[in-house]
Amino acid sequence: MQLKVYNTLTRKKEVFQPIKAGQVGMYSCGPTVYKPAHIGNLRAYVFMDELRRILEYNGYKVKSVMNITDVGHLVSDGDDGEDKMSKSAVATGKTPLQIAEEITARFMQDVDALNIKRPTLCPKATDNIAEMIAVVKALLDKGYAYQTEDGIYFSVEKFAGYGKLSGVKLEDQKHGARVEVNSFKRHPIDFALWKKAAPNHLQQWDSPWGMGFPGWHIECTAMSRKYLGETFDIHTGGVDHIPIHHENEIAQAECWLGHKAVNYWMHCEFMLIDGGKMSKSLGNDYTVADVAARGYTPMELRYLYLNVQYRQKLNFTWAAMEAAKSAYSKLCNLLLAHKNSNVQTDREVLDGYRQKFEEAINDDLNVPLAMGVLWTMLKLPKSNDVYKLALEFDKVFALDFDKVKEVESPALVIPEDIKAIAEQRLQARKEKNWAESDRLRDELAQKGYAVKDTPNGYELVLKQ
Repeated sequence: MQLKVYNTLTRKKEVFQPIKAGQVGMYSCGPTVYKPAHIGNLRAYVFMDELRRILEYNGYKVKSVMNITDVGHLVSDGDDGEDKMSKSAVATGKTPLQIAEEITARFMQDVDALNIKRPTLCPKATDNIAEMIAVVKALLDKGYAYQTEDGIYFSVEKFAGYGKLSGVKLEDQKHGARVEVNSFKRHPIDFALWKKAAPNHLQQWDSPWGMGFPGWHIECTAMSRKYLGETFDIHTGGVDHIPIHHENEIAQAECWLGHKAVNYWMHCEFMLIDGGKMSKSLGNDYTVADVAARGYTPMELRYLYLNVQYRQKLNFTWAAMEAAKSAYSKLCNLLLAHKNSNVQTDREVLDGYRQKFEEAINDDLNVPLAMGVLWTMLKLPKSNDVYKLALEFDKVFALDFDKVKEVESPALVIPEDIKAIAEQRLQARKEKNWAESDRLRDELAQKGYAVKDTPNGYELVLKQ
């Protein structure tokens, strides 16, 4: 059965064809380890993991590389401002190395908790500075880069293919329209390959252009080639990487190498919070620890991730998390019932479900559809054969089906703000203010709850 994936570069689904038969080289943009990853960040790594698991399910041997960015990622896309690592170090009174080690360790704890397979290699940017300098020097020698007072920049006008990933057109880029104007640049979206460092900069290395540090984009180009070769199969990341980071990666890599560098570019959509943006300023950049503090397990969070296809936005709400908890407990109880049965199921019936499962996962990683196949299969008469096939499916889901034990279905806990809206609606109904009652009902629906009127008032349930 052929695996099809959506290639951002061509904007269509394509049959996956590896460079080497039976083998896949995959590079994923890893974390900038200046602060803990939030659940929106982690969605991209669950996607990375699902892709790898589906490739392996199909018999491929996968070499997975994910970088650790511990220098060079500036706070501004315009290559201005502080390095995120240095800024965090100053704020905490720790060294960049201490920050990087602590945050990397915490990130890996989250990775393990969510059953994300650790990549084959996780190279750190600071361990590959020499490779980055070599790429920058080559781009200068080939005439694709130029030196200024503050660093080395890539000239986007020298690369005719600039914009082929994101669709951006150079002629539409006005000064200051997309990034703050850097007076040293020849074009407003030229980007830094190497930045010259001030004497007090916390991270800097010697180079042919003096003391400095690498630009963010050059790191991935240097490390992916070092560990995967000049052309590799798949590059993954979040959709936020498309217009700048990955567009710049393509430009510098193809100019350096003289040929195509990556065959398939795959991107995971954003996670929203209550339908809006996730940010520290809004206080909703939840971590795995925050989710656990609310009483939810990593497997319940992973279940939530898997129920929306990776190219669709995922809206996180606590109501949705509660629904995931309830569904996962029901799933565990059904699996346990099948596990404890000695009844056999007809092989043709099982093969039919296996085929539907494989059709789903091979259609651009349609894991939600595959999950639907599982739920339908679990409606069959209880059989250990069904449980064994579910274990095969779990090679992709990674939801710990082999560890299932009976789970008491959780009682629905209604947040106080939801209760308050429901009470306001009840009062509006008593006052026969039907317009206000309908408005509040719709507000509850947007927050993931349905309200049922009863003789004694109302009942709140999670929307299905």
